[in-house]
Amino acid sequence: MDAIGQFLPLILIFAIMYFLLIRPQQKKVKEHQAMVEALRRGDQVVTQGGLIGKVDKVKDDNEVVVELAEGVKVRVVKSTIAQVLSKTEPAANS
Repeated sequence: MDAIGQFLPLILIFAIMYFLLIRPQQKKVKEHQAMVEALRRGDQVVTQGGLIGKVDKVKDDNEVVVELAEGVKVRVVKSTIAQVLSKTEPAANS
């Protein structure tokens, strides 16, 4: 009984850390993955380096082509997209 009493504070500290630190971080990672998977042509994005551009092409191999200025296109790894500023609406099926 005394041994359980000694470990109880450690267990409580771990539980508090899980709910305050680990779970919110996991949720943030899942939201970022969903955002990256939803990228499409025409979306205006910000990279982690601070570059703002428009998605020109989405490649399947974890890469997108971003147009920074007219005629200036760069290949960017999808996971380095920090934020989507404006989403394009999907084309209507006609």
